[in-house]
Amino acid sequence: MFHIDLPNSDIEVPIEDLRWAVYRIPTDQPEADGTFRWDATTMVLVRVMAGGAVGTGWTYGAAAGGALIGELLADVVKGRCALDVTGVYEAMCRAVRNVGRPGVAAMAISAIDTALWDLKARLIGVRLTRLLGAVHEQVPIYGSGGFTTYDEMRLREQMSHWVHELGVPRVKIKIGESWGKAVERDLTRMRQARDAIGADAELYVDANGGYTEKQAIRVADAMADLDVRWFEEPVSSDDLIGLRAVRDAVSPDVTAGEYGYDLPYFQRMCAAGAVDCLQVDVSRCGGITEWLRVCAVAAAHGLQVSGHCAPHLHVDVAAATVNLRHLEWFHDHVRIESLFFDGALVPDGGLLAPDLTVPGNGLEFREADAQRYRVA
Repeated sequence: MFHIDLPNSDIEVPIEDLRWAVYRIPTDQPEADGTFRWDATTMVLVRVMAGGAVGTGWTYGAAAGGALIGELLADVVKGRCALDVTGVYEAMCRAVRNVGRPGVAAMAISAIDTALWDLKARLIGVRLTRLLGAVHEQVPIYGSGGFTTYDEMRLREQMSHWVHELGVPRVKIKIGESWGKAVERDLTRMRQARDAIGADAELYVDANGGYTEKQAIRVADAMADLDVRWFEEPVSSDDLIGLRAVRDAVSPDVTAGEYGYDLPYFQRMCAAGAVDCLQVDVSRCGGITEWLRVCAVAAAHGLQVSGHCAPHLHVDVAAATVNLRHLEWFHDHVRIESLFFDGALVPDGGLLAPDLTVPGNGLEFREADAQRYRVA
């Protein structure tokens, strides 16, 4: 393993290369939420090289993110010092000024930034969470799936597996089906999920912005006997006034933030009093560098944060986040990350524990297993 003598303050470790690839992985069966349907998930994976070490990061988004990396970002990164991650991050943000930071560009930056943090930890020879400064030995998770395309048998099977076999004490299903046009089925599926997990586990629901404001409040009233604790995106996350109105009217915690691509987005959401817990996605918001800033903004507003999807990309920075609530153990991404990486974690009683004996993010990319899914 390559190690750096930290007391030497003039060390330069230039980034020698940056490579990207795009993989498209079919779902194990058709999936949908309240406002979207899909049959495959696309991963844009980045690898950066310096000092004999390789750092790996990724995002889940359009293949165009890979092309953007090749056109606008790779040359900005190469040649810079691998230890100066924040400086590289700022240079990338400046490089996308004329194409727009939110969306594809932010996701491309996120993939590179997470790879750079992995690389830096490997160069120093420590686990990434140690480099960032661990505050939690274990990270809580919640099981996430329960797609609207699932029949009752599949829904019960998935919920029961997480709670009764893996010991995960909280699970989430999708509601808001067909943009809120199937409320009775939403309520039926919530009852099925509650029955499957029993009275002690926490039940979460995610409408993906499928309801109107008053409709979301009526749904919350109708599900009161099910003890739902988490109501995600009851209305569009762009509707901060509507989110605040729902938050003020319902018992479950209202949450949103997964579509945040820069710090001002999260500042506006926090300042509006729109959520009880702020969701942040390290694969979208700008990577670990911006995650740390977002979590500081949330803390200043008295809010906890929850990591959205991509659990293995989040676990190290989550363990270093004081105001963390939990991470999303999302069905699609767990399946892909377990397929693509050695070192993928298995939850123990609803907790993930980073292995502090291995450097970086603890993962080793299995390129041979991923190759069949490569599209760019």
